[in-house]
Amino acid sequence: MLDHVFLSVSDIDRSVAFYTTVLAPLGVTTRLDYDGKDGPPGHPDLKGFGANGRMSFWLRLGVVDGRAAHIGFLARSEAAVNEAYAAAMVSGGSNNGEPGFRLHYDPRYYAANVLDPDGYSLEFVYKNWQV
Repeated sequence: MLDHVFLSVSDIDRSVAFYTTVLAPLGVTTRLDYDGKDGPPGHPDLKGFGANGRMSFWLRLGVVDGRAAHIGFLARSEAAVNEAYAAAMVSGGSNNGEPGFRLHYDPRYYAANVLDPDGYSLEFVYKNWQV
């Protein structure tokens, strides 16, 4: 449904390091840097993340309001949720909900919630019926 998301961050190098580590257990291992001067006037520099030949998650330097976004990243297993959560905890993220089942959504909904270094809400989600 979505092709891409841009997220403004306060420290691009810190955020690239954080997301490189945290997204790897989810299979998001491709990185691409886009130089804004190659786009239309005023286009920001972008740091992209993707998988399977698609870049879909992009960081840009800008104004941050951590309360303004919640991003759910697809995981292919409960173990991948646990690994992404652990990576976030050692890479500057904050706990916002330990790994476990989210019974209020569905008894099979397994997730972990963290805040990234800018306070954005991230969720690593495994739904075994949607894999």
